[in-house]
Formats: sequence, C-alpha cells, structure tokens
Amino acid sequence: MNVVGSPSLEETFLTLPPGEREAIITHGTAIRLSNLRKRLFLAQSKVRHFEETYNTTLEVLENEGLPDDAGYALHEDYVMWRHWATVISRLTRDIAAMEEIAQRGLLGGPATDVSD
Repeated sequence: MNVVGSPSLEETFLTLPPGEREAIITHGTAIRLSNLRKRLFLAQSKVRHFEETYNTTLEVLENEGLPDDAGYALHEDYVMWRHWATVISRLTRDIAAMEEIAQRGLLGGPATDVSD
C-alpha cells in the first residue's frame, strides 16, 4: 500500500545504484527460473503419467474424443490431464520470458557475475 506522499516501490527501487538493481534482478531471475523449472518438471511428470496410464496423448484423446464407455476415472483424469497440459504451456512461456531477461541482463547487455 502506497502512503500518500511516499515513493512507490518502483520509485524506491530506482533509487538504488544500477549495480544493486542488476544484482536484485539477476538473483531474482535465477531463483524464479529454478522454481518455474521445478513446477514444469512436476507438470510434465503428471502428463507423462496420464499418457502411460491411457497409452495415448492428450492431443489424440481430444481429437478422437473420450470413448463411449469411458468411466468416471477417465473423465476425472481428463480434467486433471487438461489442467497439467495448460500448466506446461504457461510455464514454458514464462520460462522463455525469464530466460530472455537472464540472457539480456538489466541494461540490455549480457548479465554480469554478481557473486561476492
């Protein structure tokens, strides 16, 4: 919450020296990428489990439709399968964006080493 007359978070961040801003973004990007990749691994594992269980892919299942004799379990699994596929798509997009930030660095050049 921004108190009237106090600088915004962005304004406060911009008062830091450029090296500190770059260090924050570089370290934050690395941590965020690690978390996103872990979540992607989980989502891919879930999708792979459904593919192995039903011996098909979600794309084939959606193109052909659920079998007429599909039981409750397949319907429930389909909902979760679709969810995890959507998560993979979103995470893949987010990871690509974060990798672009990591490659370009804060000032549009290559990221520098920010270790002590």
